[in-house]
Amino acid sequence: MHKFGFVFPGQGSQKLGMLSDLATAYPIVGETFAEASEVLGLDLWEITQHDNENSLDQTSITQPVLLTASIAISRLWEQQGGAKPSILAGHSLGEYSALVCAGALRFADALSVVHQRGKFMQSAVSEGAGKMAAIVGLENYQINEICDEAEELGTVSAANFNSPGQTVIAGETAAVDRAIELCKEAGAKRALPLNVSVPSHCALMRPAAEQLEEVLASIDVSAPSIPVVQNVNADINEDPEAIKKNLVRQLYAPVLWVDCVRVIAKTGITHLVECGPGKVLCGLIKRIDSDIVSFGSEDPASLESAQAEMSA
Repeated sequence: MHKFGFVFPGQGSQKLGMLSDLATAYPIVGETFAEASEVLGLDLWEITQHDNENSLDQTSITQPVLLTASIAISRLWEQQGGAKPSILAGHSLGEYSALVCAGALRFADALSVVHQRGKFMQSAVSEGAGKMAAIVGLENYQINEICDEAEELGTVSAANFNSPGQTVIAGETAAVDRAIELCKEAGAKRALPLNVSVPSHCALMRPAAEQLEEVLASIDVSAPSIPVVQNVNADINEDPEAIKKNLVRQLYAPVLWVDCVRVIAKTGITHLVECGPGKVLCGLIKRIDSDIVSFGSEDPASLESAQAEMSA
């Protein structure tokens, strides 16, 4: 049997109609969405399948929807007799899914936290005042130097170290636009604004982080039963208070995804399952460590293929 882990996607992996085939085949998917909908007083399944009010991409809705999708798949995996993962990690929002899967956070508590987290993030920066951009083809030190130069126009910094040569920056609109120009001048293959409503993982999120800290203070966090690699330091933490502090820092500090995957690899993991919609993380993992075999799980065929491989 392979030594494998679960990784959980973050914002950007949501899409209309996601998990519909899984829900048709396996009732536990719909049951998990029903449970989440009752907690929040919102019909999350209706939103994911029809989105009549165009709310799926609103961050306060996106976050609980993706959390619910990931937990539905992890529950289905367990119900189907799938082997237990040896390690967990999530990209940004996905870290909450990892902590629920590890038994460190109750599902209902996590839903409430990420719903509020989305609201805090949205209100921290007025519409149009912040921006994110993907930079491809530059070294980290080049991006850091460029952001330092562009900061004469406002806040801007590296937000996600997603894979070697692919980094996302975030900050105030004018500063991000200037950094995009400088990245192009420095020879970036691509420097493109992202279609997101909130500039995450930069100093503009400190007000949101303060609000999140208050919410987390009232939430019980336990020591994880499965190791979880956290984004802000690419480290495995067992102390509940340290986990909370890292979740707060995560809002305004960069996501060290490259380092997280490398830490996972050092534990002897050979296979990873992306537990949620899409295969964004599978693509990043391939560029970080081509020796790791990764699988999606968003439809019956993908899930069955992953389960067969993990039990081989």
